[in-house]
Parts: sequence; structure tokens; C-alpha cells
Amino acid sequence: MSTEETPKIQVDSDWKAEAQAEKEKLAAAEQEQGEKDPRALPPADFKGLMGVLASQAMMGLGMVQDPGGKGVMVDLEGSKFAIDLLAVIEEKTKGNLSDEEDKELTQLLSELRSRFVQITQLIAQQAAAPAGDMPAGGTPKDTIITP
Repeated sequence: MSTEETPKIQVDSDWKAEAQAEKEKLAAAEQEQGEKDPRALPPADFKGLMGVLASQAMMGLGMVQDPGGKGVMVDLEGSKFAIDLLAVIEEKTKGNLSDEEDKELTQLLSELRSRFVQITQLIAQQAAAPAGDMPAGGTPKDTIITP
């Protein structure tokens, strides 16, 4: 074969750069799409751990509607357990948290403990009220149902 018959391959000097740019663009699009996925779980970090335990405590303090629509479900023992776990985390991590994490944990525990006391008092009032009475200004959905 002569050199005139051999096809010449022209290499674009920028093709590697273009391919890399396209690859980065696709990776960024995938990452952005992953961030928008509502089913995606949050990162497994300290804030997430506090959130899971706080959610468990709040559910036990009446955030769940009774399936029969007669009131809210309250699980004082379960919520107390979740609050106590947060207190254990506070105790065991003392001095090892950032100022922001420490402040969030302290505030969270304060709010949950306050809510726990309020719900406990409401349950005591409901138990002391004659049967059929509603809480002051309340509706059937305000009724507390304990397991």
C-alpha cells in the first residue's frame, strides 16, 4: 500500500477535553437529579440521628391521628424512651459536639420535655373529667387516646 492509499485519521486535539466536559456535565445532572428525589434519604449524620429520635418522640406525643378519627394517639412510654435516648446522647457526647450541634440538641430536648409535660397534664385532665366531656373548646379530634 502506498501512502496515498492509506486513509489518514484526523484527530481533533480538543476531543478529550470535550468528552471530559460532557462527562462532568452528565455527572452534575445525575447528582442534581439525586438531590431532587423526594424518596432519597437524608445523610446519615448527627442531625439525622437527632431528627429520627425527635420524630419518634413527637409521634408518641400525639402527632398521629387515631385511625378511627376519634382523637390522637399518645404513647407516653415510647416518647419518654426516645427523649431519654436523646438525653443519653447529650450526656455521652458532651464536649465532642460543635457549638451548633450542642445548641440544637439542648433546645430539642427542652422542647420535647416541655411538650411531654403538657401532654401528661392534658391526659390527667381528661382522666379527671366526667365521661363524655370534651377538653375546653375542644372537638372529638382533640381527645387523647392512650394505647
